[in-house]
Amino acid sequence: MSCSGATIADLSAPQTTDNGVNPAQLSALSASTRLVTLGIGGNDIGFGSLVKNCVEQGALYIATGSGKYTGNDAPCRRTHVLGGTDEVGRNIQAAGVRLADTLREVGHRAPKARVYVVGYPSVLPDKGEGCADDMTLAPDDATFLNDKEQQLNSMLRQRAEAAGAGYVDTYAPSEGRDACSASGTRWVEPLLPATRAAPVHPNERGERGMADAVLHTLKSSWTPPTGTGRGTR
Repeated sequence: MSCSGATIADLSAPQTTDNGVNPAQLSALSASTRLVTLGIGGNDIGFGSLVKNCVEQGALYIATGSGKYTGNDAPCRRTHVLGGTDEVGRNIQAAGVRLADTLREVGHRAPKARVYVVGYPSVLPDKGEGCADDMTLAPDDATFLNDKEQQLNSMLRQRAEAAGAGYVDTYAPSEGRDACSASGTRWVEPLLPATRAAPVHPNERGERGMADAVLHTLKSSWTPPTGTGRGTR
């Protein structure tokens, strides 16, 4: 039921796409559902657009002397933290409230299901080391984006645990495989993808790696039902 561009709202309401209208994703759930994996939240905070905006400002940063004339090594962070208010952090908190409501709805629709919230893989390296022209970032903006992604993942983990759901960490296994790493090893494509993948989204390697992380978590957290024979699944 997953779909590119989905927000938390699209879990409980139809989603309009270029190819038609998708039904609400939670419409697939029922009392017979036994497993739910949920990866959501990045679009709610506009993370992809945020990366693009920071890269645009990074190009300007380089063109104007790498902060030499402005004394500002984080122009994008300055744009999104106004008067001491971190708008990205605020959006993460708001998404957390919506996610909590959604997890309650999942529990209502699929009371017997095991539920796992899937976190996001590493998108950028700290300080932007190794980033090519299409991913140029001011050093402190790379740190800013990295911090916001980890804040998003922390929120997802906290909301999952509060709802009695599991959490799948895809960040740790993807470190060093971000959008600025070599094309033969990276899990996430840069703004100008080299393979068939959306900009700043997982490629095939990344999708397989994330699937492995999900399976590893499922296996490590699986508890055999009581009263069953050996080998029962």
